[in-house]
Amino acid sequence: MTDTASLRALALVCSLKPSPAPSSSDLIARQVLAQLAEHGVTGEVVRVADHDVKPGVEVDMGEGDGWPAIREKMMAADILVVSTPTWVGHMSSIAQRVLERLDGELSETDDSGRPLVAGKVAVVSVVGNEDGAHKIVADLFQGLGDIGFTIPSQGSTYWNDQAMGGTDYMALDETPEAVASTTATLAANAAHLARALRATPYPGS
Repeated sequence: MTDTASLRALALVCSLKPSPAPSSSDLIARQVLAQLAEHGVTGEVVRVADHDVKPGVEVDMGEGDGWPAIREKMMAADILVVSTPTWVGHMSSIAQRVLERLDGELSETDDSGRPLVAGKVAVVSVVGNEDGAHKIVADLFQGLGDIGFTIPSQGSTYWNDQAMGGTDYMALDETPEAVASTTATLAANAAHLARALRATPYPGS
């Protein structure tokens, strides 16, 4: 029988556009959360551009920094979703800043020497009207893995328009079957892995 113990997910939408502007990155993140819900995962979306996340590599960069409140939500979650648009073949500057702020977790460990984010699962969703998704996923997974997150099998989903295209994901009449199927697989694997890590944590150092 499938373990249906409740899990929590936090989706960090790294669109350059603050709310309430329409965002393809927001749309695909919500589709990931909808699929995760099929596996007993409750989710929340935070659009990072709505918060004054200061530059830096510490968990708290001082007065006015919006990251500590986001971090609190992340620490309460079992699954982190990072959703970014593609700009000139790269993740957004906001997604890069999220990675830089997550770097602060390298010095945050428990009594056993494990990163506080050890045991949390990270997945990625990427959209863009140009190519670049595979590189973005690779860069994000490298960073997230180094920081202490665990990446599930087939833990990314993406949509890019054709080369030199100009269509936005949110402008599509319907979600392409390949994207929907990939998103469903991501969600199933992420929920499975999160429950496995909850049941059997990593050993301490």
